[in-house]
Amino acid sequence: MRKAGPEATSVRVQSGNGRLAMHIAFVTSGLGAGGAEQVIAQLAADAHAHGHRVEVIAFDHPDEPVYHRFPAGVKLVRLGKGSGFGGTLARIIALRRYLSGDRTGRAGLVVSFLTKINFVAALAVLGTPARLVCAERNNPERQGAHPLWNRLLAQAYRRADAIVCQTDAVRRCFGPALQDRLVTIPNPVPVPQVEPTGRDTQVVCAVGRLTRQKGFDKLVEAFAAIAPSVPGWRLEIWGQGAERAALEAQIAAAGLQGRVVLQGLSETPRGWIAQAAIFVLASRYEGFPNALAEAMAAGLPVIATACDFGPGEMIAQGRSGVLVDCIDGEPDVAGLATALEGLIKDADLRASLGHGAARAMERYRSEQVLGSWLALFSRLARPHSVSAASRGGAILLPVSRQTGDLP
Repeated sequence: MRKAGPEATSVRVQSGNGRLAMHIAFVTSGLGAGGAEQVIAQLAADAHAHGHRVEVIAFDHPDEPVYHRFPAGVKLVRLGKGSGFGGTLARIIALRRYLSGDRTGRAGLVVSFLTKINFVAALAVLGTPARLVCAERNNPERQGAHPLWNRLLAQAYRRADAIVCQTDAVRRCFGPALQDRLVTIPNPVPVPQVEPTGRDTQVVCAVGRLTRQKGFDKLVEAFAAIAPSVPGWRLEIWGQGAERAALEAQIAAAGLQGRVVLQGLSETPRGWIAQAAIFVLASRYEGFPNALAEAMAAGLPVIATACDFGPGEMIAQGRSGVLVDCIDGEPDVAGLATALEGLIKDADLRASLGHGAARAMERYRSEQVLGSWLALFSRLARPHSVSAASRGGAILLPVSRQTGDLP
């Protein structure tokens, strides 16, 4: 683990560029290949570049690989605590102990990612002066949580000084008491480092954790329906997860071995872009699908389900991609098959949608989105007359609700 030098506990320190320097702790479940981890890596690097002290705290084990790159000056902390009820309690205790430790210095701003980690962070900072930003990265309505959990989570969120949503639509998932602390900031979409050289190949690409949420079972079903009419084309699915065995069985039952390939984890972030001709997102629900944004930024033609939330705000139908309905929360297999076959057989349409996709992603440029995050952090660092600790709740800040309105 990289070591950090001794630091003061105050957030009011001047950085080298004369701005207010902060001690920021990002908190997440692990440092693997997920979308939240990717955003944290970008945020941590940007905050560090602006002179802030940054550490990233994860609950995975120190021997697990770190997928995304972090600058040498960003401290990585691996607390190694599991999930489940006992694990959640252990995480709360471990995080509180770490954040309160005089040895490490106390973070003035804690930024947590993912629903369960937001709950852990909110309880860990109770009674402390730390500002708390909770980042919701998925669709809370579709995560199948117990009603008691939802009530506890709503209470925990009252400790947050700001709750960052990726899309405007997700705001409806939060009750009236939380609306005035919601901020919409989409994910930053980096300029692709890998060019899609496979536009003339015959590869349909899909990316994500192999879970039910991502709808790969429906995508395989749709591809099976058109496979005889598109000889030479194959479907590559990148990612790892619990549904791999079920997908392998589905592929074998459809006789699609060699036509549908489970590629596993890409060795490098966004490495899957290079050979793709078409990108497909078949999710049942989303927050803000990073893989879709990355494919669009690279100029790939895309097909996506119009699930809650994200694709409908990212894609203009027929101009920057193709949206396929979800019916009662399930991807429309016939619609996916029709869209796939139409795009496979129309090279001109692929080129047109690819150009439109790249243009559409310009509004999510990393520098603009990361600037919105840093503007939010700066507002939270300003002194206030009433502290969160003294009143046992959140400081309600006049933060903008639209990304473009943040200074």
